[in-house]
Amino acid sequence: MIPLKTIEELISKHLTLEKDLSSGKIDKKFFAEKSKEYSDLNEIIEDAKKYISFEKEKIELEKILNDQSSDKELLIMVEAELKDLREQHEKNEKKLKLFLLPKDEADKKNAIIEIRAGTGGLEASLFASDLFKMYEKVSHKKKWNVELISISRSEAGGLKEVIASIKGTNIYSTLKYESGVHRVQRVPDTETQGRVHTSAATVAVLPEAEEVDLKINDSDLRIDVFRAGGPGGQSVNTTDSAVRITHIPTGLSVSQQDEKSQHKNKAKGMKILRARLYELERSRIDNERSKDRKNKIGTGDRSERIRTYNFPQGRVTDHRINLTLHKLEEFLEGEVFDEMIESLTLQAQEESLKSI
Repeated sequence: MIPLKTIEELISKHLTLEKDLSSGKIDKKFFAEKSKEYSDLNEIIEDAKKYISFEKEKIELEKILNDQSSDKELLIMVEAELKDLREQHEKNEKKLKLFLLPKDEADKKNAIIEIRAGTGGLEASLFASDLFKMYEKVSHKKKWNVELISISRSEAGGLKEVIASIKGTNIYSTLKYESGVHRVQRVPDTETQGRVHTSAATVAVLPEAEEVDLKINDSDLRIDVFRAGGPGGQSVNTTDSAVRITHIPTGLSVSQQDEKSQHKNKAKGMKILRARLYELERSRIDNERSKDRKNKIGTGDRSERIRTYNFPQGRVTDHRINLTLHKLEEFLEGEVFDEMIESLTLQAQEESLKSI
């Protein structure tokens, strides 16, 4: 049960913001922030008011039920009304609890997605390519912008590794549950016996950190430059344009050589490094706060097998929530991707609500 004082504070805050915004006296620096806060409260303010009035309405209906002089027809109506009132109160309580859950400050950030071929050789690289195409299609449908940072192709036309930045609205909150091991079961094109092979690719989704989110001292960085190399070790550049950036305190290292410009490679490398350091710090704080992290739908354990894509049976299964969709082709086309994400988000919220 939520303390009535907490709900009263929400109603009071909404009223104060309404007066302040209509007064025209709010500093321009804070206007957008206050407007957003007011808009968010608007979504639950009626539920908050009903939550406050529930006890009074319940008592009044119970008085009628306990009144010996009440006729039978009235009692039936009141009982139905009381049942509806209680059901509505439970819905309001759940909605308010969700609103009061601590917000993940990274949810509204852009994201950096890293996909790497795992076990399975060339077939794993083809699967990594399929996953990247799926995220591109999802991004296109949502009008997100995908910017390639780094790519390494395999001989079969697949991807050994791809790193991309995805920009738009609420990117990280949508994609954060994609981190982990994705497994595929299918018959490779090279398989003459028709046997099903199992391969895997890893996905890491990191919130894109801005400079204000994370202070990196120049003295903590070691930057090495070298010539970019092509397949088989051949030199593809006559200048030292490739960059390796090492964060000395953590040992994290990023290499970047896709651009011909050393300056551009350094900028891309810093973007990846900043995201990895930001996620490292977030994981440290999360682990301190929660000792039962292993029981949650996590976003940090990339060794966890989270999903299986079974082509012979045309299904995709998320093992964290035991959800199977018999729509594999549609899923890879980005058609039913939201159905999976909504189920994951709902389950994560349910787990969080248990702790309140």
